[in-house]
Amino acid sequence: MYVDCHTHLDTYESEDILGVIERALVADVSVVVCAGTTLKSSKRCVELTQIHQILLAGVGIHPMNLGELLEEDTYHELKTLAQDNSRVVCISEIGLDFLPTSPPKEVQIQAFRRQIHLALEVDLPIVFHSRESHPETLQILKNEGANRVGGAFHYFEGDETIAFQALEQGFFISLAKPLLRLPALQEVVKKLPLEFI
Repeated sequence: MYVDCHTHLDTYESEDILGVIERALVADVSVVVCAGTTLKSSKRCVELTQIHQILLAGVGIHPMNLGELLEEDTYHELKTLAQDNSRVVCISEIGLDFLPTSPPKEVQIQAFRRQIHLALEVDLPIVFHSRESHPETLQILKNEGANRVGGAFHYFEGDETIAFQALEQGFFISLAKPLLRLPALQEVVKKLPLEFI
């Protein structure tokens, strides 16, 4: 049995989701987590869990979708989604993304901290994104006590040092397509304990 801890099935048409689920079941994937990237997509992820038994949901705002600071009403809507739905299993997808075209760093940092607080408040793990921001991401996780809820470092592409710093804080390493094309990442993964992948 396998679990896919991070998908964006909410972006697919309903008829296409059925095909994805069928292929997942054939591949012995029994649980698929649909991760929100905006408030609207988080709501859609939760709705999908009511239709498809295989699906669970994550709710959160992706750093690339932040236009402004995370406001109190958005925070409360995310909190309500997380608290009122037993099929919401994580706060996801949250994190930092420091590409030149990304939203302002201060906006991302505020939202990341707030969503970690949300995870702590509702006692759910986090699935976090980090691009060009590993030191800042790991420091915020440490400062905010995110290890109390744990979670996974999504779409990991970092080096061995970053991987072990994440493991030391109690987070899993989540691997995706980059593992198939990056020889350096393949070498890092060989050194990671299997039980934390």
